[in-house]
Amino acid sequence: MHRIILVAGILFGVLFLASCAAGPNQLTGLPGHYESPAGFWKGLWHGFIVLFTFIASLFTDKVSIYEVHNTGKLYHLGYLVGIMIFFGGSGRSSGCARKRD
Repeated sequence: MHRIILVAGILFGVLFLASCAAGPNQLTGLPGHYESPAGFWKGLWHGFIVLFTFIASLFTDKVSIYEVHNTGKLYHLGYLVGIMIFFGGSGRSSGCARKRD
């Protein structure tokens, strides 16, 4: 009985983790409705305003926090840099000195 529960738990865990895996973006490199694909600078801006767009996306379906019509790696880099700038990254606590006894 314990073996069946263990196998079922492992199977559920594997399926749960597989469902969270990111898939390919079929719209990468394709222009959106109004302009060309978003690049580094637009990714930087979208990363910087991610908190505000997330809050807006909770109330409307017309706002999303991520541009699917992007150029790929450069957009992702700008997006992550923008998020790190807005939320402070890990550099905020690096300047704190520890007291020694």
